[in-house]
Amino acid sequence: MMNEKEFLAFLDANGFVYERVEHPAVFTCAESELHRPAVPAVSTKNLFLCDKKARRFFLAVTACEKTVKLDSLAKQLGVASVRFASEENLARLLGVTRGSVTMMGLANDVEHVVELWIDAEIWQGEYFLSHPLVNTATLILAKPELERFFALTGHAPHIFEGA
Repeated sequence: MMNEKEFLAFLDANGFVYERVEHPAVFTCAESELHRPAVPAVSTKNLFLCDKKARRFFLAVTACEKTVKLDSLAKQLGVASVRFASEENLARLLGVTRGSVTMMGLANDVEHVVELWIDAEIWQGEYFLSHPLVNTATLILAKPELERFFALTGHAPHIFEGA
């Protein structure tokens, strides 16, 4: 599992263009907004979910200001129901802890166990805010950089219709 320093070295080695902004630890979208960089970008909310038997894992990404109806999302994911995955699975698959769930954690999912699902509405954005495996910093990434990151890590995004 990569830590933040190793992850940033991975981004640099692969020529990613990003900006990193340090801030105090944040655990919620409301706390994140207090330290939001002053750029027009989507503040992402990341939900690490699994099916009832924890056989399938999903990273659902939406905007902080949106609410996701898990029943509706489950239907779009093709499962009967979803629930929040355990902290153990979060650490094992994405290498992060609660409060630090991030799309960037997919760099640690080398076995491609986690399915990436992005809210159709936010995927129209040009720039996105995402934690670099820790909740004490935020990365600003352009959409083409995110698309390249997903391709490099082998996580093609699926699109869902949010609330």
